Amino acid sequence: MKRKILYILTAFIMLGESCSKSELDVQNPNSPTPASAATEAGILALGLGAVYQNGFNGITDSRYTGSFLGSSYWFLGAAYMDELADVITAEAANNITNQISVPDYYIDDNGVKYSNSAPAKAVAKLNNSRTKAGSNMFYYNWTWMYYLNNACNGILSVVDNTSFTGDAISKKNTIKAWAYFWKGYAYSNIASLYYAGLIKNDYVNSNNEYKSSTDMLAEATANYDKAITALNAVTSVSDYNTVIKYLIPTSCQAGKGQAPTTAMWIRNINTLKARNILANKRVSAMTATDWNNILTLVNNGVNATDYVFTERSAATNSPISASGGSIAALTVGNPTGTTYKISERLIQDFKPGDKRLTTNFSTATLYLNQKGGITFSTRYTLLDVPSNGAVVGYASKVVGSYELYIGASYEENELIKAEANIKLGNIATGLASVDLVRTYQGAALSAVSGVVTDPALAYEELRKERRVALLFRNVAFYDARRWGVIDDISAGGGRTNCVVVNSTTGTVNTKATINYNFSDYWDVPDDETSLNPPSATSAPVKNPK
Repeated sequence: MKRKILYILTAFIMLGESCSKSELDVQNPNSPTPASAATEAGILALGLGAVYQNGFNGITDSRYTGSFLGSSYWFLGAAYMDELADVITAEAANNITNQISVPDYYIDDNGVKYSNSAPAKAVAKLNNSRTKAGSNMFYYNWTWMYYLNNACNGILSVVDNTSFTGDAISKKNTIKAWAYFWKGYAYSNIASLYYAGLIKNDYVNSNNEYKSSTDMLAEATANYDKAITALNAVTSVSDYNTVIKYLIPTSCQAGKGQAPTTAMWIRNINTLKARNILANKRVSAMTATDWNNILTLVNNGVNATDYVFTERSAATNSPISASGGSIAALTVGNPTGTTYKISERLIQDFKPGDKRLTTNFSTATLYLNQKGGITFSTRYTLLDVPSNGAVVGYASKVVGSYELYIGASYEENELIKAEANIKLGNIATGLASVDLVRTYQGAALSAVSGVVTDPALAYEELRKERRVALLFRNVAFYDARRWGVIDDISAGGGRTNCVVVNSTTGTVNTKATINYNFSDYWDVPDDETSLNPPSATSAPVKNPK
């Protein structure tokens, strides 16, 4: 966007290496002065703030921030996707979160049809306008990701002219890897969510040559590869550690979020590359070549002892707040007093006896939604359970207790591996990966490898496990899309044998049929195209479906 994507971070230069009150302090992101990063301290501050401040907290337009429900990308940008995947629902009208995930209709156990008078697909497109500030769901992910991308452009524009102590080449390449990695991440998100995007690799100059999702994926891969090249050029472990430990907020360097080695980081990239392939092709269209390409990546992807990229809240100066910085935080507690509510369809994907279910959820309060959400009612409340217990904790409002995964994870890598193996006919091997994830998260479920041998039943084990093991990991919408769940029933979509609680009577249906009929890829936001009209040779910017 000519007005939006030119924003770039100017970091407040830090003098110390420990986390301080000013660790994420930044100046006006609309006044770029990358010359302030001519010193090592300056560019390290720039690198840290580019991701955790500009990237995930960077929206400054008061027309949009005034209606926010929380305090970062992770409470809203990611939440839209989890709503569309039927993981959570929302009653609040802020940012139209209570409209965009209402299915077209559901049919209850008795054959009675309950319809949505305002189809979500139409509502989303109607609100894609600059005149609908705050209600345009297409705006948020786009803007956050281009803040992130352009902040990283700023880093790359000055890093070669920055003076470093110690092994300057290793430090410079660590910073380059950081910038290229997050650019790859931003382009991946644009490519995997929008019908088209802009390739912008200059922090000042823009363009109006919109590219297809396929082209955007290629650009994501190119940046990930540049990050790998930079990491392979690092020769001083001590200087690398000095830089990477400075780039990640101190509060986030706990649990799985500790500073990764270069090898761990490359494995993170391999998992994210595999995610990009998986997320952007329907399962029905995947070939043996696709599955083998994925398997090659995840066989050198994140392992159980690797560190990955996470965020945690802190008492002060945190990239996310404990009470409102994430979907999880805004879902915890009595559902009548929370922003997001747990979907019954998520709960039904837990297997009987799964300790993740009994540890993280309560049925103490029935929540009946009679304000339009025909499938929003639920019997389940998400509990406050820290991330570091014997059983995985999905959410916590206690400062520092919730580990928010912002990239790849061991569980995701292992489940991608499981899916590829199952689809290639290696059923026992694939289900062994499912078993590993369940053990890793403390599910206490009996092993299925060697027990389940039917390919369809094996894939169902995988499907359910992805839904529950990767909760709040920002992949559920991609799964719903590639499985065809969000498609109209007439096109083979929807979901059957669903649990739906009647919003008026509280009657629990267990064999309901839901027709979601949501868009698979989003239109480019009007905030972009009205200010930066597509060139004559641009790819289409609106999904015709």
